[in-house]
Amino acid sequence: MSDREREGDGAVETFLDELDPTVFGIGFIVAILVVAAFLFRESRTLEIMEGTNEFLWTSLGWAYLVSMFALVAFVLYLIFGPWGNIKLGTEDEDPEFSFLAYFAMLYSAGIAAGIVFWGPAEAIFHYSTPSPFSGVEAESTGAAVSALQYTFFHWGLSAWSAYVIVAIPIAYFAYRRDAPMRISTIIGPIIGFDNLDSPWAKLVDILAVFATIGGIATTLGLVGNQFLVGLEYAGGVEFGDAGTILVITGLTVAFTISVALGVERGIRRISYFNMALFVVLTVAAFILGPTVYIMTVGTQALGAYINEFVSMSFFMGAGETGGQGADAGFVGAWTVFYWAWWFSWAPFVGLFIARISRGRTVRQVAATGVVASTAITIPWFATMGGTSIFMQSNGQADILGTLEAWGFNEAVAGYPLFEALPAGELLTVLFLVLVTTFFVTSADSSTLALGMLTTGGKQKPSTINRVIWGGLMGSLASLLMVAGGTSALQQAAIIAGGPFAIITLIAVGVMIWVFGSRRAVFLREEDRSTTPTGPATSDDD
Repeated sequence: MSDREREGDGAVETFLDELDPTVFGIGFIVAILVVAAFLFRESRTLEIMEGTNEFLWTSLGWAYLVSMFALVAFVLYLIFGPWGNIKLGTEDEDPEFSFLAYFAMLYSAGIAAGIVFWGPAEAIFHYSTPSPFSGVEAESTGAAVSALQYTFFHWGLSAWSAYVIVAIPIAYFAYRRDAPMRISTIIGPIIGFDNLDSPWAKLVDILAVFATIGGIATTLGLVGNQFLVGLEYAGGVEFGDAGTILVITGLTVAFTISVALGVERGIRRISYFNMALFVVLTVAAFILGPTVYIMTVGTQALGAYINEFVSMSFFMGAGETGGQGADAGFVGAWTVFYWAWWFSWAPFVGLFIARISRGRTVRQVAATGVVASTAITIPWFATMGGTSIFMQSNGQADILGTLEAWGFNEAVAGYPLFEALPAGELLTVLFLVLVTTFFVTSADSSTLALGMLTTGGKQKPSTINRVIWGGLMGSLASLLMVAGGTSALQQAAIIAGGPFAIITLIAVGVMIWVFGSRRAVFLREEDRSTTPTGPATSDDD
């Protein structure tokens, strides 16, 4: 037998030995069945998804909104309350990564891929069709402010809170009690850390896999579509349905293989590049675009977002539906979709944030993950959205016309925007590069998370494991894109994210129980020792 064959056998043996058979098996089978359903029963599968989705956003939309508001309120307490002093690690332990590396990885793995897709697109949609909450006339000055206000709302504090809520208890138990790095660790104090292989723990991990599959497929589908649209818009390269499936799946697998030899180093380096290019494009559009308009409308929209945050968080469009449920035309299609999308990404991003947060305090993680991330997100949306609206209203670029010509495909919105700016060709190319690199980051970190979820919390799952999930997620994302476009991707996110919202609320309860039992946190935390038991132990109180 050759050395290559022996290495191959060793890789397969490592892959088989590391698996959690229950979690991997059920997640793998479900993913295969969904892919097969789209291949052989596409119409029926879409019909089931649409029916389930409509029920969730009309009958249970309130649950998504109430749950997310509760998470935001609790995160703010973690930032400003005494529990923020709690260290995720030993008291004398320094953070594993510098703040710059930490923030770049956290942001790139979070919603950065999504903001590249929706940055130029969302505000112009709200400008054309304003939210019922605002009550303003379409394509008016009031609509411009309202458009940015709702964009800030959808991508601001709420978007990041679910991630932090999942990350903190996992990091705390992993670095203080040597618990495994997996989602079921959250319920360790409830069932006992010695029982994390119980059916209840397996159920939590399986729900996390389901949510992650839906969230990843949505993101890879959206950003992959933006990549393909960019090639067609800028270079005239067209892809049919088969080409779309092959390109998105191939990109996902290729990027998964490319970083398998050095996960942290690879993700960290590309995250630096992402953030640098992200800042360059934001500054370029701000300076070369309608700077005064961006500042004027953006400032007013930010003030409205802060002032009306609570009202927006609970707005269900009941006046438009006679109190029978969410306004499916806006609240369901936008807010409920986003909240479900964040819930579906919470296990993946939460695990990743927990993995890189060793040595930091609860306050540092919460403030960085929510406040700092929101602070860098708002200028992007103010610049992209404000520029889109200004160009549309002043006839500099017909972005709405381009969207209509492309079948209202949101993926195309950024290309006419950058094209209309000075040095437009260069900026368009850079924007396409940013789309590509954020796709890389999403594929890399998401397949890593699925590997961790299906190996009992192993921080470096095998290459075979990651390639399997990369291939499945790429296939599912491209099939959803081909079958139902953005609508199908949104439906997948809402369906997948709902159940995991329950887990985030359990995480809040666990933190209240565990952190509330600590006496020292009201001053500077001083720990003596830790044990792998429940929260009411003398060593940890």
